[in-house]
Amino acid sequence: MSKGDQTRTAILERAVDLASQLGLTGLTIGALADAMHLSKSGLFAHFRSKETLQIQVLEHAAARFTAMVVQPALRQPRGEPRMQALLDGWLAWDTSEALSGGCLFAQAAGELDDRPGPVRERLVALQRAWVDVIAESVRKGIAAGAFRADADPEQFAQDMYGVMLAFHHASRLLGDIQAEPRARRSFGALLAASQSR
Repeated sequence: MSKGDQTRTAILERAVDLASQLGLTGLTIGALADAMHLSKSGLFAHFRSKETLQIQVLEHAAARFTAMVVQPALRQPRGEPRMQALLDGWLAWDTSEALSGGCLFAQAAGELDDRPGPVRERLVALQRAWVDVIAESVRKGIAAGAFRADADPEQFAQDMYGVMLAFHHASRLLGDIQAEPRARRSFGALLAASQSR
């Protein structure tokens, strides 16, 4: 990796954390330059616009998310072990020290849900891909006989992501120390309802 690539990666790492705190709309080249003690003109040379910075932050966060959450889970056996790994990975992601504001995607969803444009479009595509990973994991669990044949993969994916977002809200906003045990109980009930008898 060249020095330029290393610098860009370091900038994006800091930008992802900053966006998890400030939101994507609060992330500006100026705010990032201040946080990194760099010149605005130097950062502008890397990104050219706030929109480009925001999209690249989403892309960088998505690559990290895939490496931290998705890939390890997909190495687990189909069925309950894989679904449990997806949940565990997401909870670790949301509470990671590298994301001092929690899940960047959950943060951005609240900001961008009614703001059309390329940044929202990219976020929507990334979130659809994540929900598809969950649904496809359920489909593979059905095929392996781990889940009921009539289980609904899309419903499971929506419900599972709902558990994750409820955890994020209860933990981050409400400071509820019971958020994780409750999330795990909700997920356990969802899993039990879908398992083959």
